[in-house]
Amino acid sequence: MLRIRQIVFAVRDLEAGRAQLTALLGLDQPFRDPEVGVFGIDNAVYALGDQFVELISPVEHGTAAGRALDRRGDGGYMLLLQTDDFERERARIERLGVRTVWTADVADIRAMHLHPKDLGGAIVSVDQPQPAAAWRWGGPRWRPQGGRAGLQRIVGVTIAAHDPGAMAARWAEVLGLAAPLAIDGGHRLALDDGQVDFVATTDREEGITGCTLAVVDPTAVLAAARSLGLPAHGDAVEAFGARLVLRTASG
Repeated sequence: MLRIRQIVFAVRDLEAGRAQLTALLGLDQPFRDPEVGVFGIDNAVYALGDQFVELISPVEHGTAAGRALDRRGDGGYMLLLQTDDFERERARIERLGVRTVWTADVADIRAMHLHPKDLGGAIVSVDQPQPAAAWRWGGPRWRPQGGRAGLQRIVGVTIAAHDPGAMAARWAEVLGLAAPLAIDGGHRLALDDGQVDFVATTDREEGITGCTLAVVDPTAVLAAARSLGLPAHGDAVEAFGARLVLRTASG
């Protein structure tokens, strides 16, 4: 099993980003993790169903997040994937010579951040929480919202690449996934209850450019975006330097 559990966006103005995300999706108050100070950042982590959307912003000079913002401006930064077998993932990743830039091994979760230059497109973390429904990074008191809001989720992530096919194949190899499928305009990797799409870019920088969210009321999200002055076209909103495609949550 490998599923999307959290997506991270780097933003210059964390408070403005918090206000936008809260207004757009009507989420509960976020968790602000004091432990991320070791990375020189501040953050806000929002529960979306049993998944999470995190905003980070540098508070010190010389941080990885700050360098990303300098290169690309606000935008997608990191993807956290949940596995049911950390040792399996680690053995394969070590066998392939993929470097890690950070690891954690505590009672309730094991995690490793993969070096973006060895994978491409983003920092990817592979995590196994204990129990499987837990998520340390969401804070000690997180709960899915009540009612239909608890059905909201991250359906997919879009990554821009100079060579989408090659990057998709590399992700499949490193993450132990089935070979990518060709789709209109790119390549897709299937995850448990989600996918990662790789699309072509001519920009110098590659990275996460968007995600697909299943929400309670896409029309309301689009209306909220317009009231905030955010671009909203068709079924998508431009926010946090990314394109958020909206679907209706069901279940």
